[in-house]
Amino acid sequence: MEILLIGGCFVFVLLAVLGGGYWFLREPAPVVETAFNIHLDQEDGPIRQTLERIGSILPPSSDLGSPVRRTLIAAGYREPDALQAFFGIKAVCAFSVALLFFVIGQRMDADAVAAVVFAVAGAGIGYMIPERALKAMEGRRQQRLRQALPAALDLLVLSLEAGQGLDSAMLDTSRELRQVYPDLSEELSLAHLEMRAGHSRAEVLSRLAQRTGDAEVKKLTNLLLDGDRFGASLGPALRNHAKYTRTRRRQMAQEQARKTSVKLVFPVFFLIFPCVLLVTLGPAVLRLMEGMAKMSGN
Repeated sequence: MEILLIGGCFVFVLLAVLGGGYWFLREPAPVVETAFNIHLDQEDGPIRQTLERIGSILPPSSDLGSPVRRTLIAAGYREPDALQAFFGIKAVCAFSVALLFFVIGQRMDADAVAAVVFAVAGAGIGYMIPERALKAMEGRRQQRLRQALPAALDLLVLSLEAGQGLDSAMLDTSRELRQVYPDLSEELSLAHLEMRAGHSRAEVLSRLAQRTGDAEVKKLTNLLLDGDRFGASLGPALRNHAKYTRTRRRQMAQEQARKTSVKLVFPVFFLIFPCVLLVTLGPAVLRLMEGMAKMSGN
């Protein structure tokens, strides 16, 4: 009972640290919008500042080409100090899990060497937990971006066929998608601001594909780049691409539906089938045992 209480306490602390890190690292929503700029609230809390101080010891602060920073940007955390805060979370998680494993090793009446080995193993596990969580958040954000693409393509087609340019069409699309699909709206708004800052359209679209890390967004940026390079009409191409994305989403949904029957084999066999056997064969087994007991008694 004491081991369970101590383990539950440390698991609660670990989850609290992870939840606090996610809360202070998440991308802030735009609070003030004008016709040409978006103001983002960049106020940092004390917990995040503490995590940044801890994490600044581990990675170089100017490592812009780090794979971890690219993963953070793909997950939606593009602040300059997000890398330090993330490594601070990893250090805190590693220390917490190492302490938990050390206590468990001592409660198991292990010697000091075994307890230290337990602590080292726990530190390694705790150090990898935030990275796995970040990968999961990156995948969920990419999925949200894929879900928003058909609606964004329809809005782009309407804006372009109404006579607007691509820059203004992207801005209007980002405004319309702000409430329903905020992730894609932020990406399009950032791309529009980069083009207004003087960057070329090819460079901005390439950065958009690199930031998201999603294959479907990369196909869209390649389509826009080809249209801009060859001077082709983007309206029909974007309409066909919207049909393609919807068809692909429908095919993926059908694929997941067909996989469901296969995935249900193990729960049915290990969870439902024993209960069915217990209900159907249980009374017969009890009667058989009673009959065998009477026969042996006679």
